[in-house]
Amino acid sequence: MHESAVIEPEEKAPVAESSEKKVQHKWWHRWFRTPGELRKLGVVGINMRNARFLLPNNPRRLYDLVDNKLRTKALAEEQGMKVAETYGVIRTPYDANKIEKILNGNEAFVIKPTRGSGGKGVMVIDKRVGKNFIKPSGAEVTLGDLKNYVSNILAGLFSLGGQRDFALIEYRVQAAKLFMALSFQGAPDIRVVMLHGYPVLAMLRVTTKESDGRSNLHQGAIGIGIDIATGMSVQAIHHGRPVSVHPDLGIGLIGVQMPDWETILHMAVTCQEMTGLGYLGVDIMIDETLGPLMIEVNARPGLAIQMANGIGLLRRLEPVVEQHRKNPTAHLTAKIAFSKKHFRAKLPPARD
Repeated sequence: MHESAVIEPEEKAPVAESSEKKVQHKWWHRWFRTPGELRKLGVVGINMRNARFLLPNNPRRLYDLVDNKLRTKALAEEQGMKVAETYGVIRTPYDANKIEKILNGNEAFVIKPTRGSGGKGVMVIDKRVGKNFIKPSGAEVTLGDLKNYVSNILAGLFSLGGQRDFALIEYRVQAAKLFMALSFQGAPDIRVVMLHGYPVLAMLRVTTKESDGRSNLHQGAIGIGIDIATGMSVQAIHHGRPVSVHPDLGIGLIGVQMPDWETILHMAVTCQEMTGLGYLGVDIMIDETLGPLMIEVNARPGLAIQMANGIGLLRRLEPVVEQHRKNPTAHLTAKIAFSKKHFRAKLPPARD
């Protein structure tokens, strides 16, 4: 069955008339909805997500499998999935003085907290010029800056609950050329949200000059909705507003076919099986040479993916709840087939 967007991000803002002149409402007026309207649209809020889907399906004892990126990567490798190579882990302030040794000549890399969330604490380095390091925005970072940044990670500045953390230094994904054409000096990633191992929504997150090489929507990245059935992009948002072209690059974002879509879906469902979590999001990047890489798993995936797709999550989650009740032991391939059949979107024309 085909779906059309229920949130209707492309409708024009309402116009109010007076005897003097017409007043054009701001775009955000259009997004203000009553609770009844949101329920009708199938939009899931944080309270509903937590009460109906997250807490009943995600046992607390399993959270560390995904909250700790080192454990998640180890699990993925056990399942035969490719992950970004780990250059080193800094566990103490003394280790922070060994950054140069850990890098071992690698000029492009990523530093992130092992227990970070929402893209917080991620520093992307593109190259090295002389003694300094260059971020995607072109900003220079000294070795001393890196050590101070690592110290903040160790102190728990970016970690869940503010607890002391480790700093993970890993391979800087060299995104596939198709994706780099859509992104401003940063590697895009694909987020797949699932319930009971059924993919329900997916989006491509591409970077902008504002997001500084990071693919977090709250930091200015663009969310591009992806059709579960085909892997084609169907619509996009930037700061909650619908867009069809990249604000920095001027390139079209709609009608783009994701490469390796079958592999991406299989990786996502495998992540659900290996962690045991019922409701989760999986982030995957496509490297030009290595192909799809599992980046991380999120036990509390955000809800902006609904706006990126123009579909309320409830429209996808409720059919999965019923299907899982009927067949709680469905195989991976059966779950993917169900999602493809029932969550097919109305496709835009393919981009040339």
